[in-house]
Amino acid sequence: MHGPASSGWLLVALCAVTGAYCLVRMRSGAGEQRSAAGGEALMALGMAAMAVPAAVFTPPSWAWPAYAAVFGVAALPALWAARAGAHHLHHLVGSGAMVYMSVVMAGAPAHAHGQGGSGVPLLTGALLFYFAGYVLLTGVRLVPVAAVAGSGAGGVGPGGWGDRPELARACRLSMGISMVAMLLTL
Repeated sequence: MHGPASSGWLLVALCAVTGAYCLVRMRSGAGEQRSAAGGEALMALGMAAMAVPAAVFTPPSWAWPAYAAVFGVAALPALWAARAGAHHLHHLVGSGAMVYMSVVMAGAPAHAHGQGGSGVPLLTGALLFYFAGYVLLTGVRLVPVAAVAGSGAGGVGPGGWGDRPELARACRLSMGISMVAMLLTL
């Protein structure tokens, strides 16, 4: 997660903008959409914090267990919601991946951050496989199929920016890409 500074800052920016948009999405939509947007905002902003280059800021030793605790608690609603639908399993896997990365970073020596080889290779590989597949699937879903007859000329719908499903998918795509990048540096 703490690789080269330039890519680290790009990852911080991508995750921070994604988290900010997810906060905007929380203001609109139904209760379940607000809840999902809140979980995604927490995930994106947490990834932004974890991606800050180590040359700029090295978190104190208590920060990584705190991250693990926060994302462990965030996994509980996803676990409960997973009973209702498979979509919530993705949130559970994402929270679990964040807990895993936090635990790995807590156990890694300070000089080894971003050097690789500090995670469990099989688990890291499985998470990489999952998130790479998720990125590909989400990217395909973003490709426009055909314009819906009678839709406006690209204007914002009646619900505003927070209710645009393609922007929500783009945020999830950017979080998936960020997760792949973070897992690659473990």
